[in-house]
Amino acid sequence: MGTNSRDLERYLRETPLLDFGAAPIQDFGAAPIQALVDRRGWHSLAPEERLAAVYDFVKNETPLGYSARERISATDVLKDGYGQCNTKSILLMALLRSVGLPCRFHAFRIDKRVQKGVLPWLVYVLAPNELGHSWVEVRHGGRWIILEGAILDRDYLEGARRRFPGNESPFCGYAVAADDLQETRDQWRGDDTYIQHKAITRDLGVFDCPDDYFAAHASNIVGVRGWLWRHYFYALANRLVEQTRYWPQSVLTN
Repeated sequence: MGTNSRDLERYLRETPLLDFGAAPIQDFGAAPIQALVDRRGWHSLAPEERLAAVYDFVKNETPLGYSARERISATDVLKDGYGQCNTKSILLMALLRSVGLPCRFHAFRIDKRVQKGVLPWLVYVLAPNELGHSWVEVRHGGRWIILEGAILDRDYLEGARRRFPGNESPFCGYAVAADDLQETRDQWRGDDTYIQHKAITRDLGVFDCPDDYFAAHASNIVGVRGWLWRHYFYALANRLVEQTRYWPQSVLTN
């Protein structure tokens, strides 16, 4: 991959899914993503502060949640107010590009066991052994930095830690695949972040944008499984996510 300014221009372009400059036809105001960027004042920040602010917004202000479909635009993800790996990657890329930070889409297949506990039992049983997965890579400090940790919001991860307080190492399930649930590398500290990478089974390569990925790789949740997901199970999955997010604090008794 080239790294000069001309090469990086392709990682800043708008696409149908990365629709950061598009305003709804019925809306004569600013595009929703641009309006958010302007409201937060992100353009006025230094590049690293800009990156940190966008990362925190997608990670913590756009909590983990499942959509009926994963091939949706960044504006739709923003409107939903939640997302999972692929949909949060779409939103994260649109926001990064809107503030001038080059980024790309890295796709994988992941062991379905990482979703055990957040997928309804029947969905989990019927799901293929490998599921689609992605993370965003941003160009910063002369290199590509992995931003997988944005998938899980702070509140959900704290709930998972309360639910499984023991030192289960490695941990795989409840949307986490890490060496240690209690000590994960999901916070932005200027370096790669991770939260599910230990469950990756196959590398599908790097794409300029999610549009290219979806054009090359159709969803493997299709047919009856896809219909059930879109019409019923995604909402049930979100209830399971909320159950973990608000898992009660353990009460110690003598």
